[in-house]
Amino acid sequence: MLRRTTTESIFNVFNIFFLTLLCVITLYPLWHVLMASFSDPLTVFAKRGFYFVPAPPFNFLGYKLVLENPNIVSGFLNTIFYVVVGTVMSMFLTITGGYVLSRKDVYWNKYIMKGIIFTMYFAGGLIPFYLLVLNLGMRNSRWAIILPILVNTFNLIIMRTAFSGVSESMIESAKLDGASEWTIIWRIMVPLAQATVAVIALFYAVRMWNEWFNPSIFLNSKDKYPLQLVLREILINNDTSSMRPMGLIGQSQQESFRLLVKYCTIIVGTVPILVMYPFLQKYFVKGIMIGGVKG
Repeated sequence: MLRRTTTESIFNVFNIFFLTLLCVITLYPLWHVLMASFSDPLTVFAKRGFYFVPAPPFNFLGYKLVLENPNIVSGFLNTIFYVVVGTVMSMFLTITGGYVLSRKDVYWNKYIMKGIIFTMYFAGGLIPFYLLVLNLGMRNSRWAIILPILVNTFNLIIMRTAFSGVSESMIESAKLDGASEWTIIWRIMVPLAQATVAVIALFYAVRMWNEWFNPSIFLNSKDKYPLQLVLREILINNDTSSMRPMGLIGQSQQESFRLLVKYCTIIVGTVPILVMYPFLQKYFVKGIMIGGVKG
């Protein structure tokens, strides 16, 4: 058994202390919001400071108010549509595009790749982007949220790098056996780059789940709002007019209930996406590090 030197022991103690402190700093806001969301609204409004446990009486009143908001329900369903449809379409284009760009026999491969990389550093700006969506007739439609941001350049480069690491002899053997390009992509390339595919799918899903800026400039109808835009109206604009139960609460107490509702909306918007991480966590390191192996 190797004995650690004094320097190594000091470093380990400092490292453990630093990482523990970092975890506490990271978890502190979420734990505070979670405990406050189950607390009495009047106590939450009157008391400032950290909540280790919910302020009694323990209740679900804030969540009841949030979930009875019709805009929350429609926003949640819209977000699921955006996440599922957007992620599937993005992954299809990223996988097929990454495969084509990873093949050395594709004409003008290097020039196409340089053109794609160019978009990472230079963009047309917000006004041309808005005019493009407007002229395509997609304004105030759900496709305006999905189609303009389907492919992320960074994700495409990572996928191309992962596919470039697959042996050419394996692909040639598949072609000799009569496999088509589609068969090679879905039966060989995707399974071999499973870690990268899982991580990029998570990146696309998280991006679409958190999307609020594009909907705020392209959508007019609240029935098409994603969840994050609905929550933004509640958190920043303090707009609880769509919550019918709020009308049953006395005017003097509504401000305290609004604060409780804000805590609950944060949890409602955060927890679903956090649930996905443990199932895909094992792919993170392997999937991302592939991008640093080959350029």
